[in-house]
Amino acid sequence: MGLWLYNIAMLIEGVFAAVTTPFYADERVYFRKIEANIARYSRSLLAGMVVLGSTGEAVTLNDAETSDVLRAAAEAAAPEKVLIAGVGRESLRSTCELAETAARFQYDAVLVRAPAYYLSQMSAQAVLTYFRSVADRSPLPVLLYNIPRCVPYDIPVELVAELAQHPNIIGIKESSGSIDKIRALISATRTAPQRTVTVTPVFEAVTARMLKPAAEKSTTFVSAGELAGGTAVGTAPPTAPPKMRIKEVGFQVLTGSIATMLDSLDAGAAGAILGLAACAPQACQEVYIAWKDHDLKLAKEKQMRLIGPNQRILAELGIGGVKYACDFNGYFGGHARLPLLPVTAQQKAEIEELLAGIRN
Repeated sequence: MGLWLYNIAMLIEGVFAAVTTPFYADERVYFRKIEANIARYSRSLLAGMVVLGSTGEAVTLNDAETSDVLRAAAEAAAPEKVLIAGVGRESLRSTCELAETAARFQYDAVLVRAPAYYLSQMSAQAVLTYFRSVADRSPLPVLLYNIPRCVPYDIPVELVAELAQHPNIIGIKESSGSIDKIRALISATRTAPQRTVTVTPVFEAVTARMLKPAAEKSTTFVSAGELAGGTAVGTAPPTAPPKMRIKEVGFQVLTGSIATMLDSLDAGAAGAILGLAACAPQACQEVYIAWKDHDLKLAKEKQMRLIGPNQRILAELGIGGVKYACDFNGYFGGHARLPLLPVTAQQKAEIEELLAGIRN
């Protein structure tokens, strides 16, 4: 089965958790805890998970660890959850190699940031060429990733509008925190080509893992007739193909901030990829559900109670903060890799107070 089988447009809609990467105290990857976390996220109402984004400390992992983390998460995820792999590297070659790795593990899309080490040489033409080249070679649909607080390059709106014309660039995670930027991106990409995506009868995404051949998903099956005849031949039980529909979508803009989530959805955004959903997925999802139900008063109330905790835990305390928040809320956060520091006892108490009413 070739890698390019899954190079199709993908519905990226709803709330996604930007998940953490658990480590032991000696900084080895704690794979059992990755599996446990992903399995628990899979039981939530989240649309899916982003593995090895900024919250996942992707830049601290080597390529072998990256591959192993992607594999472990994919094997633990429910088939109906959309999986997005963070694959951004400083070179085109390394980014495309990781995109191929993600495709082998049947991810649904890749999240790609702009290279920034040689920032002074990252002209508009250089960045345009990089993203187009990634999209040309990636076996999976590409989501652009704009996070200027971590990557000191703020992708201009006009550059995104040009990239949105590429058939394999399907959207962007916009994490600048600016609702004006979100609105500008939605407006500038309205003329992007409409893409045909496969969805379920209730218009939810159909993932690569849902389309795995029936034989791969089946256990050994012996029919009653074979048993009666004295012959037991192991065969795969008949599996009906998943029922599917078709939906047309344009360029999909997702916010990376809970503070701009409702305004972004009202402006036409497809959803949100949230670090806060790593420790409070249910609370984040409740905002989206209330919005979908057109209960804007309830949606605003649910969003407002998350803005303060999000600002303190993620924006100020950072990875150490969100990892302890995961520990407190029933997920495994564990240690961060140096030079990232753990939170202090006083900060832990503060996180516990912030999350007291936001348990999962």
